[in-house]
Amino acid sequence: MTDDSRPAPHAHHLRVQRTARYYTLGGNSPDVGTIWFLLHGYGQLAGEFIRYFADLASDASLLVAPEAMNRFYLPVTEPTPGRDRTVGASWMTREDRASEIADYVEYLDALFDEVSSTADNADTGRARINVVGFSQGGATATRWVTHGRAKINRLILWGSLLPPETDLSPGHALRRSRLTLVVGDRDQYIDDAAFSAERARLDAARVPHDAIRFEGGHVVRRSVFRQLTDASGASGR
Repeated sequence: MTDDSRPAPHAHHLRVQRTARYYTLGGNSPDVGTIWFLLHGYGQLAGEFIRYFADLASDASLLVAPEAMNRFYLPVTEPTPGRDRTVGASWMTREDRASEIADYVEYLDALFDEVSSTADNADTGRARINVVGFSQGGATATRWVTHGRAKINRLILWGSLLPPETDLSPGHALRRSRLTLVVGDRDQYIDDAAFSAERARLDAARVPHDAIRFEGGHVVRRSVFRQLTDASGASGR
């Protein structure tokens, strides 16, 4: 039972410094031509997530996987000491939503600046910048591309759709990059109806996009990589 006569608390916000973690693979050449920013899904960690995309790494292709800064112990079915429990990370929850989004956009912009300063081609406009967001990372990637300052060539939403509040109006940032949707035909979070509705929404707003369907569920499939790296490599309906 609550006592409604008690005074309501006032929420405050204090900006603090945090230490963010990210992982890289490849990019050993002094002349990097492609940079892939890989944003993991809910409950994942960047160090493991980047391994799924190892086939894309080479001396001239740099993979960068930032880790969300909200870590937690994943649920278990029986009592387990904390030292033995698996840790995952989340980009945000519904709690203090606006602050969470602003914080990770600022974080990813700072990461982009750091990578640009160390990869010879990134700040000259000659390196190709691809952003992949998987599951919850797809919404994160979209908000970063639309609200941050990074200029990218391609946004790939894997097992994810655009956040519902995404501005699709002409001239918006989303239209300055190639958009690709990648969804498994057995994805438990995105059924055929939801996928078709998303494409219809994009078509209605005249937002150019590609779609790749693959056999499988809510997972990363290496067989899709060839389509992502092929200049003509995304299928239509």
